Amino acid sequence: MMTKNATNTLLMVRPVAFAMNEQTALDNFYQKKGTSELNAQELACEEFDRFVEKLQGQGVVVEVLQDSPTPHTPDSIFPNNWISMHEDGRVALYPMKAENRRLERRTDVFAQLQNRGYKTGEIVDYTAAERNHLFLEGTGSMVLDHDAKTAYLARSQRADEGLFRTFCSDFDYTPVVFSAYQNTPDGIGLIYHTNVMMCVTDVYVLICLDTIHDKNERAAVEAAIRKSGKQILEISVGQKSSFAGNMLLVKGAKEELVLVMSSSAFRALNASQKDFIEQYHTILHTDLHTIETLGGGSARCMLAEIYLTKTA
Repeated sequence: MMTKNATNTLLMVRPVAFAMNEQTALDNFYQKKGTSELNAQELACEEFDRFVEKLQGQGVVVEVLQDSPTPHTPDSIFPNNWISMHEDGRVALYPMKAENRRLERRTDVFAQLQNRGYKTGEIVDYTAAERNHLFLEGTGSMVLDHDAKTAYLARSQRADEGLFRTFCSDFDYTPVVFSAYQNTPDGIGLIYHTNVMMCVTDVYVLICLDTIHDKNERAAVEAAIRKSGKQILEISVGQKSSFAGNMLLVKGAKEELVLVMSSSAFRALNASQKDFIEQYHTILHTDLHTIETLGGGSARCMLAEIYLTKTA
């Protein structure tokens, strides 16, 4: 069966002033404060370019947008939080918690995509919710199963349940909502983005179930996964902390399915987990040390899937 949970075409934004974002560090505990930023932009670009090259080497089409020096957007390398592009031509724009991340939403992206032959339709704009301090950070806050039309959301300050249910109604997804937790310097807190603890593929869902403390919610998530016909591949809390949940399935040359992750995520997996994945998918991993350390995001965060039709 051909899956809708992988596309051959990705949007990536090459940074111009990559740095630690102090605004997002308030609740993204994957960012390592106190890390040297002397050559962060140079190192991030090296990691970015190597990542693009590896994706293209697998036959993935990567549409690279170059960030601009102004306004300053230190997290522009993570476009999946502000835009999603769907097979019916609709493009959704999302409300962001950090004020400086709102500046990443670029109106020129539509013209650039159209100039590259992509057909865009209705813009579904949720960004007015920012005025009410309500946020839904795209496919960071939501993990979408396009095959089963199921959407998963871990509640957080960046993932408003009401907005999520509106999205599910607008785009015809069945919502699955739960709370997922992690250790923080202030004790146990909510995980800020769903896509750090789970990833949906065509045949399995990779997930850190131990982050879901409520047994009924955990059972409901497991039931939703099984109802979708998918297996469960569990990862540990420690593996999640190495970005092993932050993966994305893509299509390479000749419809080959490739699971994309960082090298830190790859190293965190044990041999049986790698064997399980490689039954179904080719693994592509790449070093994202600087981007992970300062940006607090990994491979999946850097990839905005393009499901739009290409006319030329």
